[in-house]
Amino acid sequence: MARKEDHSFDIAFYESILRRDPSYAEVAEILGGLYTKAGRIADGLKMDRKLVRLQPDNATAHYNLACSLALSKRPSEAIATLARAVSLGYDDAEWMASDPDLATLQARPDFQTLLEIVRHTTKPKG
Repeated sequence: MARKEDHSFDIAFYESILRRDPSYAEVAEILGGLYTKAGRIADGLKMDRKLVRLQPDNATAHYNLACSLALSKRPSEAIATLARAVSLGYDDAEWMASDPDLATLQARPDFQTLLEIVRHTTKPKG
């Protein structure tokens, strides 16, 4: 069985930075990811909401918020937020289709519709 990685040092470090500068968007993004990896889904959701407030036009911030909402068993909000991420330019269809954070949404027709939109609007890489 794999040992769960301990993120407590990193979390404490980034929390101290965010206390000094609550508008530091990059730190909020990092902290949101660390909380989620540590199984602190509610804290991750709070941080993703903060990041979306700080950067309302950031497609990745909306995508991360959708992931936190899906992990929090809030599928309708997750789909709406994912749609916002797509409308802002989120374009990684491959990751979206396989992201374990979105696993609870993948069988939903509205998720599949969003995925098709991303696939058809993404320019081929290379």
